[in-house]
Amino acid sequence: MNLVEEANLAGCCGLYCGLCPRFQSKAPSRCLGCKILCLTLSCKVFNCCVKKRGLATCAECEDFPCEKNNPEIHQYEYFITNRVCIPNLSRIKEVGLEVWLEEQRERRVMLENLLGNYNDGRSMSFYCIATALMPLELIDRAVGEMLTSGRGDDPDIKAKAKALRAGLEDMASKSGIDLKLRRKVKA
Repeated sequence: MNLVEEANLAGCCGLYCGLCPRFQSKAPSRCLGCKILCLTLSCKVFNCCVKKRGLATCAECEDFPCEKNNPEIHQYEYFITNRVCIPNLSRIKEVGLEVWLEEQRERRVMLENLLGNYNDGRSMSFYCIATALMPLELIDRAVGEMLTSGRGDDPDIKAKAKALRAGLEDMASKSGIDLKLRRKVKA
């Protein structure tokens, strides 16, 4: 993927579409990213940042952070975590969009490796959340520990996925990272 294609995966809100299960999906309903599809028509952040102000991301805005991109206001998550929005925008502000995109590309490549080698058909969303929230070193360590323990040699993909998931959950828990999406409780 070249830099222009990678830049199209940078949501103005701080999300990186390459780590989203809807982007990684092989289904006909696959999303190509916030900047490619017209889903942004109803997005308040996109309308403010891109349409109204002509900016690539909220990190460029003099009003950043504001209520439109505050994850505390938008506390419920559906298929991707928004807990990374403000930290990602702060990182873009610190190192620039190009460096941040390279960091996100590394995350996307890691995710695609997990999906290609350890996806039992039910792990995509979990791996997307893990690669969005966890330091890559922890993910590498979890994969390495699974492989050195022999569980990575199991021909059963479900067993490998279960072992990796347990390793990732353990690493995340020890690091104080919650890998569950925050969902609205049904009444």
